[in-house]
Amino acid sequence: MASNRHLGRIISLQSLYEYEFRSKAGDQTAEIDSIVAKNIEPYAKALGDTEFVRDLTRGVLGEVEKLDEELQPLAPEWPISSIAAIDRNILRIGLFELTRRSDVVPPKVVINEAVELAKAFGADNSSKFVNGVLGTAFRNMGGEEDTHAESKQQESESKPESDKKPAKRSRTKKAGDKPAKPESDSAGKTDLPQSAGESEDSGSDSDQTV
Repeated sequence: MASNRHLGRIISLQSLYEYEFRSKAGDQTAEIDSIVAKNIEPYAKALGDTEFVRDLTRGVLGEVEKLDEELQPLAPEWPISSIAAIDRNILRIGLFELTRRSDVVPPKVVINEAVELAKAFGADNSSKFVNGVLGTAFRNMGGEEDTHAESKQQESESKPESDKKPAKRSRTKKAGDKPAKPESDSAGKTDLPQSAGESEDSGSDSDQTV
């Protein structure tokens, strides 16, 4: 059976996000293995290799403090705690695979997958921010400079979505203005399960196994 690792990363992201949110809310019943098992269940057949999700999620959570320490110099203007929870966990997954699993997953696949997760679940600038941070990490490892189809100009202009957003200046509403897009992170919720079912394979993960 083929292993759908793109779907696996979505479930891992969902599980890490849920665990972090519940833990910060003081939920003492939050337990990562139970969360992962619950999130895998609806997609077990399409997923194939369920151990990939468990290993990835446990690996990231087991080194979360170290990963955050390594991420901070890559985005010095943005403290890890101020980055939106979705972006923060995408970066953790990406850096974990990039630095701890480079012998299993090609680095460019790791970055492409992280960018796709950011496009699907992050804010408008999330994919550019994730690409810039992980691209810097890859170059620091001695990798090639170009990592994803995002341009260098886009990377330099990108900013992460923040959990604590600065106040926006008000402006006069004009006829024809579209209503503001709701923040996906403001209520501590995300539509990850539905997207997981819709995005079983992005085609960018060439490390699928059979």
